[in-house]
Amino acid sequence: MPSGIIIIDKPAGWTSMDVCAKLRGVFHEKRIGHAGTLDPMATGVLPVFVGRATRAVEFAAGGEKEYVAGLRLGQVTDTQDTTGAVVETHPVTATRQDLEGVLPQFRGEIDQVPPMYSAVKIDGKKLYELARKGREVERKPRRITIYDLMVEGQAGPADYSLRVRCSKGTYVRTLCHDIGQALGCGGCMSSLRRTMAAGYTLEEAVTLEQVQQTADPSGLLLPVDSCFRHLPALELTAAQAKRVRSGAAFTFPREGSWRVYSPVGEFLAVCRGSDGQLRTVKSFFEV
Repeated sequence: MPSGIIIIDKPAGWTSMDVCAKLRGVFHEKRIGHAGTLDPMATGVLPVFVGRATRAVEFAAGGEKEYVAGLRLGQVTDTQDTTGAVVETHPVTATRQDLEGVLPQFRGEIDQVPPMYSAVKIDGKKLYELARKGREVERKPRRITIYDLMVEGQAGPADYSLRVRCSKGTYVRTLCHDIGQALGCGGCMSSLRRTMAAGYTLEEAVTLEQVQQTADPSGLLLPVDSCFRHLPALELTAAQAKRVRSGAAFTFPREGSWRVYSPVGEFLAVCRGSDGQLRTVKSFFEV
C-alpha cells in the first residue's frame, strides 16, 4: 500500500478536504489526511499524508508557516477577506511608507482575536455557524507569533502584497483587517498563497493535474521521515532496533529528540532521550 507525504499546490476554490477526497481516489487509500487547513480562496503548500504516514500529521500541523497575502486597504468585509460582504469602505490616503510604519506593532508575540468566520468553537458551536445566522459573540484573544512581516510589492494605491511568516493558529485575514484598522482606513485580505508549511516549500509541491497525469503517482510521495528532517538522525544497533520495534526503551546517554533508523536504513520512529533512556514518541515502521 502507498505510504508517504505528497505536497500539493492547492488550487483556489478547493477545500483542503476536497483535495484529500480526490487523492483517496488516486491512491486507492482511505488513510489520507492533511496538515494545516487552507481556506477555499487560498492556494499553495498543502502537505497531504498517505497511508501509515498519517501518523505524522500531528507533528506537522504545528510549526511555522509562510504566506504571501494580498492586502486591500479601504475595504472592510464580514469575513475579513474579499469573499465576504463589504460592510465599510473608506478613502485610502495611507502610503507605502505609512503601511511599513505600522508593521512593527504586528511583529513578534501579539494577541489576535479569531474572526467570526472561523472554525473556532465557543460553547460547542463553530463561530462560522453563528456568523451565518447573523450572530456575533465575544471571542477571547489568542497569543500568536509573527516571526516576519514585510511589504512584498504594491499593485495599486490600495493594493499591496505582504510576506508573513507566522506561528500555528494565525489568521492572516485577521492580520490584514487589523493592519487596515491601524492605518485608519480599514482593510481585508484579497488573496492568499502559502509558500511554506511543516518545513515543505512550493519547490516541493505538485499540482493535482500533475498527480492525475502521472502513471505511478506513488512515485511523487516523499518518505515520511522528510517530515522530521529538522531532527538529527540516529542509526541503531540491531539489538536497539529490536527494542524500538517492541516499544521498549533502552539505555541512552544523550538528551533530545531523534529520528531513528535500523542498521539497514529503515526509518523506525521518532524517539526522545531523557533520564538516561531513549523512548519511542511515535513509531513509523511497517507492521
